[in-house]
Amino acid sequence: MERRERDWNVWHGAYDDPSSPLARRLRIVQQRVRAALDVSRSGRIRTVSVCAGQGRDLLGALPGHPRQRDVVARLVEKDAANVRVARATARMAGLGGIQVVEGDASVTDAYVGAVPAALVLVCGVFGNIAFSDVERTVSLLPMLCGEGAQVIWTRGRTDVDRTDEVCAMFEGRGFERRWLSGPEEKDYAVGVYRFAGRPVRLEAGVRLFTFGGYDDPPGEAARVR
Repeated sequence: MERRERDWNVWHGAYDDPSSPLARRLRIVQQRVRAALDVSRSGRIRTVSVCAGQGRDLLGALPGHPRQRDVVARLVEKDAANVRVARATARMAGLGGIQVVEGDASVTDAYVGAVPAALVLVCGVFGNIAFSDVERTVSLLPMLCGEGAQVIWTRGRTDVDRTDEVCAMFEGRGFERRWLSGPEEKDYAVGVYRFAGRPVRLEAGVRLFTFGGYDDPPGEAARVR
């Protein structure tokens, strides 16, 4: 059977059901974003979000936070409808430091001028790419990270739980674990890592991963990835 590309704008509707796994994961990610801002150095907090969707991870965490005006962010998203939603959300919240770019988040060109970052969000990515590409992406993240940068990542647990393997990838590439969701969260893992290595100069034209993003079988469209 031919596979169809997922409608990512429709897929985001599951976030509006507060009992859905996606909504529960979003709340945790937003909590970790706010915690990361709490310990960020004074001054601008450069942030990038990879495959940002409607920007809910960051845009939902900023309002009311004392550091919200310090955040200078680039959100990269390929889906035009989601880009429009993210831009409107940032505008209505008065978040002038947020740039939402319609582009290919899988190639380093998308981050020229936005890195090195203090906060890197890689949420909803690792479950939509080959596992070999997860390792490749983690190995290349130092090109996006400034000294001491924090990386927040997610991956679904509903098929095969490979959380320990993802953690080992980070820890083998100069990242230190700061926080990891527990096994009671059966649908997803959320991790926070601090980059303890030396920043690497961004090289343009490098592919981080190849994004999948095809429709799931009926009834699984909102599965956490």
